[in-house]
Amino acid sequence: MKNRALRKRDDFRQFKAKIFFRTVWMAAIAAGCIYLLYSLFLKGRFADWIVSVNQKIFGLDYGAAKTLYQWTFRNYIELVFVVGMVLVFLAVFRIYLNWFVEYFIKINHGIEDIGRESTGEVSLPPELAATEKRINTIKHALERQKLDMKLAEQQKNDMVMYLAHDLKTPLASVIGYLNLLCDERQISEELRQKYLSVSLDKAERLEELINEFFEIAKFNLSNITLQYSRISLTRLLEMLLYEFQPMLHEKNLNCNLMVPEDMTIRCDADKIQRAFDNILKNAVTYSFEGTHIDIAAAGQGENVEITFTNHADTIPEEKLERIFEQFYRLDVSRSTNSGGAGLGLAIAKQIIELHNGTITARSENETVAFKVTLPIS
Repeated sequence: MKNRALRKRDDFRQFKAKIFFRTVWMAAIAAGCIYLLYSLFLKGRFADWIVSVNQKIFGLDYGAAKTLYQWTFRNYIELVFVVGMVLVFLAVFRIYLNWFVEYFIKINHGIEDIGRESTGEVSLPPELAATEKRINTIKHALERQKLDMKLAEQQKNDMVMYLAHDLKTPLASVIGYLNLLCDERQISEELRQKYLSVSLDKAERLEELINEFFEIAKFNLSNITLQYSRISLTRLLEMLLYEFQPMLHEKNLNCNLMVPEDMTIRCDADKIQRAFDNILKNAVTYSFEGTHIDIAAAGQGENVEITFTNHADTIPEEKLERIFEQFYRLDVSRSTNSGGAGLGLAIAKQIIELHNGTITARSENETVAFKVTLPIS
């Protein structure tokens, strides 16, 4: 706290120095003016000049002119001198005040620039560099906040658009097949079962998409409190692999688990399992049939790194940078039935970052790898 106060004082050292020297300079000017008044009224030839003026203007002799001077000036010379001193002080103080207020005017203009959302940075005199820096910091923060609000609004609009697009296809299929069942009075049992099976598949697809949208809304809008506990990372990944066996078998995939025995971490088990589930589901969805997926975990100091590697089409760099964005899918067309709504990896990223961890992706030579880094405790 003390060091911070010292730094703040140092920020205005140049400003204080300029005020000090300007004050000394103004005081010197005031002292010089007062000395001139003193020399003029009390020590100079002011009396002779007034007597001469009285003689010329009023046509008086020297004695009468001197008496007039005596009554009009000499008897009040101290008062005239004091009034002169006061006038000099007020004039010098006014000049000094105008100079000082100029700083506030410039600061006010800088603040107005923030309100006007003008381009470029606020510029103040060099002695106000610290204030200029703080104003520009606030200006940049407000600009970032405005940009974030625009992005949030765009994401909301995208959510509505993608929701309508992704739900329309399976919903249309369900309605279509149900209409067929209603319209056709004479229908074979085999065809009826086929229509019902397709309708059920599409309805389950609808449920899956809706659940994903609810999931991302929960993570975006709720103030999530993590329920930390010490868990076995080894057992968690083994259980995850067991649950994915039907999906792996369907695409003829093998999954290799390379995790040390009884590796433990402190985390919210349910949410971390949800993140790993989304990452592995993404790997299964896009893997080539008949290949294998590798899951490896290793301790790195105070962190643990879990890597999910699968064999799939190489992801271009420009797409790899967007892979964790909400609603982003690698599919060229969103009408495909493979993959979800483009929310799984976004949810995984949010969960991992809530645990103060990171997730990155790389892709080369038809290999895709996701690396998750989490604190051990």
